[in-house]
This record gives sequence, C-alpha cells and structure tokens, in this order.
Amino acid sequence: MTFYIGSCLGNRETVSWFARRLREQGWEQTYDWTRIPPEAVTPEHLKEIARLEERAIREADVVVILLPGGRGTHVELGMALALGKRVYLCAAGAEAFAPESAVGFYHLPGVVRLTGTDEENLSHILPEERG
Repeated sequence: MTFYIGSCLGNRETVSWFARRLREQGWEQTYDWTRIPPEAVTPEHLKEIARLEERAIREADVVVILLPGGRGTHVELGMALALGKRVYLCAAGAEAFAPESAVGFYHLPGVVRLTGTDEENLSHILPEERG
C-alpha cells in the first residue's frame, strides 16, 4: 500500500510519526515533505516541491490528511479527490467537521472522517485498508 500525508508545516512531527507507523506496517511513502528544512524553501524551490507532491499524490493508493491543515493541505485534498484516491481526514475532535469550521469537500463520498488521538485514527486506517 502506498501513501501520502498532507498537513500544515506546524504538524511536521505528527506527520513524521504517522508516516513511521505506516511504514512499520509495510506501507510505502510516496514522498516525505517533512525532511525539507523550512528555512531551505525558496520561491524557486516551491515549484519543485509542488511537482514532487503532485507526483506523490498521483502515486499514492491512500492520502491521509492531518488537520489542522493550511492552504497547501487543502490543495492536496482537492487533488486526491479529483484523482479518485481514498482519503482519510484525521482530526482530534468532531469540531473540525462542524459546518462553521469545515470545508464542504470534507463531506464528499470517498472521504473517511476520523476523530480521536493520532493512535486512534491510525488504528481505523490500518484494518480498513487491509481489507
């Protein structure tokens, strides 16, 4: 199973933890953006990062989105949906999916909304994808 994880830069550590846990289960990560030091990102570099992330989403069987997310996270979500990818949208609490704070795309078919701790959310993804 291949995967890509999208989230905001502030969630780097959580993204790394999630990715490590999935890799321990034999999953293959299509791209790990957390390895790029934030201070190394220049406008020219952003174009290359965007290409790598686009390719990674295309190659992924599953896209995991960890909320809260930023502008880029929501672009990644949109790309995953447009490509027909299975999307797991993970949040700490249900308030992330409430009408006053949610994005309409969170409620489309193909989006699995999970709430709980990172461990709880991961525990829902693994058995579901094993079939």
